[in-house]
Amino acid sequence: RNRQNHINMPKIAVKLANGPSRSYDIIIENGLARKIPAILKKQAYGQKYAIISDATVAKLYGGRLLKDLERSGIKAHLISFSAGDKHKSLETCAKILNQLLSKNFDRKDAIIAFGGGVTGDLAGLCASIFKRGIPYIQVPTTLLAMTDSGIGGKTGVNLGAGKNLAGTIYQPRAVLIDPGFLKTLPERELLCGMSEVVKYGIIKSPNLFETIEKNGKKLNSVLMNKIIMQSCRIKADIIGKDEFEKGPRMILNYGHTIGHAIEKLSDYKIAHGQAIAAGMKLVNNMSLNHNLINKSDHLRINNLIKKLNLALIKGKSLLIPKNADMLWKIMQSDKKNNDGKVRFVIVPKIGTTKFYDKFTKKDLISALKHYD
Repeated sequence: RNRQNHINMPKIAVKLANGPSRSYDIIIENGLARKIPAILKKQAYGQKYAIISDATVAKLYGGRLLKDLERSGIKAHLISFSAGDKHKSLETCAKILNQLLSKNFDRKDAIIAFGGGVTGDLAGLCASIFKRGIPYIQVPTTLLAMTDSGIGGKTGVNLGAGKNLAGTIYQPRAVLIDPGFLKTLPERELLCGMSEVVKYGIIKSPNLFETIEKNGKKLNSVLMNKIIMQSCRIKADIIGKDEFEKGPRMILNYGHTIGHAIEKLSDYKIAHGQAIAAGMKLVNNMSLNHNLINKSDHLRINNLIKKLNLALIKGKSLLIPKNADMLWKIMQSDKKNNDGKVRFVIVPKIGTTKFYDKFTKKDLISALKHYD
């Protein structure tokens, strides 16, 4: 029974409309991390593997994964870097690429992105550019990476001017999700992931939104697995239709236009999920001032964000009208913009979205005045 192969595990297919040959599976199962060697024996993505992790995950789980692989006769190396969004940079990327070279990696080898969102983005970028591209798989260890950043092939690093301004879209060969990793996840990280899960509910699934509304923070592992599964389905569906962010995929950026600017302004001291939750609240307040959102849904969304403490950020002092100038300036370099106008995703009601580029800096000032 323990030797069950991964064909029978719960999985979600990411079917890419314009690249069926690059489609892949998301596999979700408690205890999956210990089955990685068996999976890699069955699906040989590379002759040897570089496990790329930040220092925290490398210390907690890196050694164990390395031993598991070696015990199964799979050649592997562990490459780690300093944890934190500050290290999501071209410098870190160059260090990793040089380590791959020094360990004699070539195009027949592969990368295992083992960690949270920063790790997935960095390791994915390295995989996409090392010797013009080698395979990689995602093994996410945080709720954020399991439900959002680990799926869809967006890779990237931050530049001086803002978040994710250099990167590629390069799909993994598989996403292996073991919800067991959430047991050691600090609450701050769990809330980061919940922001993205709440986002899915708001933009696409009133049903998911209601599940979280009803259960709040009381999410047992069965419910958590269900929420991960639902989030992955929503993301897989959107990615499948619009891999390269030409249109529909942009709805995933709800709350992110302002959220990324808040992160940048805080010098990345504010966690991604908290900044996104604040971004969702602010764009909703801006929408309400223009009658662009249903009043009761505006209240439900803001109440849920409050109830889960998603946007209780220590940098709340940043969210003041006098910072509108700087925030707006950062938003003007956002990747989604067109013709110099800042483009927002707004939610007229839970489950529906549209793009809107008529907000001005004055609207942001007003929303910041009423931010609680």
